[in-house]
Amino acid sequence: MIEAKGYAASAVHEPLTPFQFERRDVGPHDVRIEILFCGVCHSDVHQVRDEWGGSIFPMVPGHEIVGRITEVGAHVKNFKAGDLAGVGCMVDSCQHCPECNDGLEQYCDNGFVGTYNAREKDGTPTYGGYSNNIVVTEKFVLRVSEKLDLARVAPLLCAGITTWSPLREWNAKEGDRVAVMGLGGLGHMAVKFAAAMGCEVTVLSTSANKEADAKALGAHKFVVTKDEEAMKSVANYFDLIINTVSAPMDLTPYVGSLRRDGTMVLLGVPPEAPQLHAFNLIAKRRRIAGSLIGGIKETQEMLDFCAEHNVVSDVEVIRMDYINEAYERMIKSDVKYRFVIDLATL
Repeated sequence: MIEAKGYAASAVHEPLTPFQFERRDVGPHDVRIEILFCGVCHSDVHQVRDEWGGSIFPMVPGHEIVGRITEVGAHVKNFKAGDLAGVGCMVDSCQHCPECNDGLEQYCDNGFVGTYNAREKDGTPTYGGYSNNIVVTEKFVLRVSEKLDLARVAPLLCAGITTWSPLREWNAKEGDRVAVMGLGGLGHMAVKFAAAMGCEVTVLSTSANKEADAKALGAHKFVVTKDEEAMKSVANYFDLIINTVSAPMDLTPYVGSLRRDGTMVLLGVPPEAPQLHAFNLIAKRRRIAGSLIGGIKETQEMLDFCAEHNVVSDVEVIRMDYINEAYERMIKSDVKYRFVIDLATL
């Protein structure tokens, strides 16, 4: 076994504290990575606090991992020691169901193995990236370009792919009118990607004070959704809406801003079912859809796109021992737009 150290929650409602544990030895198809940076996702808080149920303690969170490979198994073909690498939300899946065969491991019929707060196929709990190393099967390791700022790459492994996947699935392209609802960790990446794809990007927000930030990220337009006249100006306007909002809401007025055959993709999970008047869908053959993260092939395509177009997250780099304060700030949306842990401070 390989010695590891990190930060873990020992039980629900307990703060994260230093934690010693073990990783498996590097098998023939495994890659061992020295973790350099790990992003902090809002889902880390949900799972540490058991807000989704089924949390496994002690828990080492973190699924936005960037580091350098220190060891590879005898049968590893695509990586070598010294390479930069990333690990996202998954570290394994069944590898034989129709979804896995289509490269959509995130929808694995038998359930993918999460990078943390999950169990390996042998029942061993998985521990995430708030740690100094990780061992992952080669199929779930991603190549990371040396050209990019590694701290700003880390959130691409969750926030990035979560927004990239629907933009690609619904074929966002140059000239399309794309709206982004919510300008947080997910929303700011949706704006950057859509702008880099050549779309006309509009941010829909309840907060007028976010306009300057939206424009700086690449948005072309900004609509305050509380302004009825402003909302009328975008009626029947958008080809695609990326909805990252996790607060209770009435979707009806937003759906009304879609063109015929337009789609709103839900990425956020509100605590209550959103409201929607069916006529707003029927009148223009509009669609409501959902999307999770992305498969490994799609995630690699995103990382390659980011290297080519210099698209990275806006981050605040923190020390490992600041994580509990970072959680409280993140809950208050007091970060632009993602905390990233520098594991050199562990």
